[in-house]
Amino acid sequence: MDDLKFGKRNKRGDWTPGDPLKTGPLFELPFRPLAVLQWLKGYFIPWNVLFFASACVFWFWLTPSWETMRSLRWEWIVLLLVRNLVAVFLFYGAFELRLYVQRRQGNRFKFNGKFPGDVKSDVFLFGTQNIDNMIRGLGTGVPIWTAYEVLILWAFANGYVPMADLSTNAWWLAGIIVLLPMFHELHFYLVHRAIHIPVLYKYIHSVHHNSINPSPWSSLSMHPVEHLLYFSGSLIHLVIYSHPLLAIYHLHFAGFGAVVGHVGFDKIETSDESAVDTHAFAHYLHHRYFEVNYADGGIPFDRWFGTWHDGTPEGDRLMNERWEKKRAKVNAGQTESNT
Repeated sequence: MDDLKFGKRNKRGDWTPGDPLKTGPLFELPFRPLAVLQWLKGYFIPWNVLFFASACVFWFWLTPSWETMRSLRWEWIVLLLVRNLVAVFLFYGAFELRLYVQRRQGNRFKFNGKFPGDVKSDVFLFGTQNIDNMIRGLGTGVPIWTAYEVLILWAFANGYVPMADLSTNAWWLAGIIVLLPMFHELHFYLVHRAIHIPVLYKYIHSVHHNSINPSPWSSLSMHPVEHLLYFSGSLIHLVIYSHPLLAIYHLHFAGFGAVVGHVGFDKIETSDESAVDTHAFAHYLHHRYFEVNYADGGIPFDRWFGTWHDGTPEGDRLMNERWEKKRAKVNAGQTESNT
């Protein structure tokens, strides 16, 4: 595909979409039902539908029986860990292999024209972003993800929390399915803003931001404390009237869905004339500029709180104005403390 029909590339080889980013229309006034329905289609298809399908496969065919999960025995816990490790390795690895190893579409639709594997850096373990990211994601990310899954399944299996029935409570559960991605974005935004507090950023979140030019394995490259916070949203299923299938779905669009925001490409080509949108540009801008786009724009938190960047020169101007005001405020505080 000719990516210049959809955007532009600068002298460094970085590609930018031609149209400015927009936040979701769900909270806009006047309410526009057709626009909301069109947005919901892109919000769920193809990625969240894929993650729900994977959750169904995991729940119906790759999860132990109720009787087994009533006791915390290492056999079934290790089984869940291994199946999650294999799934993440295959899913993340498929993107990495196609886009970054084989480079099947070159740098077409790639936000940063450079490939992380071509650059060595001392900020990463062994000087390599991919190795560092894989160690952190597989070493602590997936085990912590699995720990939340084990806790939730064990609680349901023992009847410590009420469980909705898939058949008799189908409409209730369908409503939860619709709302879960939005709850995830709310939880992600609150956690994300919190770990940008300077002391938390320095010791925790900076690990994730080492990947200024993110790639698939950057998705779960985090400090273990951030992993604990990131996946903690799944505990909502111990509070609301839910079902283990939905809890697994929740963990899947948090775990597998992280790739979508870090893939580094705006589109993944499927043929010479077609491609799948990743919706990754908003989060790419966060990795590039650090203090913009704390959420993904489905719920317009960043627009409400003045940290939205739409990828245009105007977005740069507004961001620079915020930085100048912040710098002036810090300098004024230092001047007062010295007098």
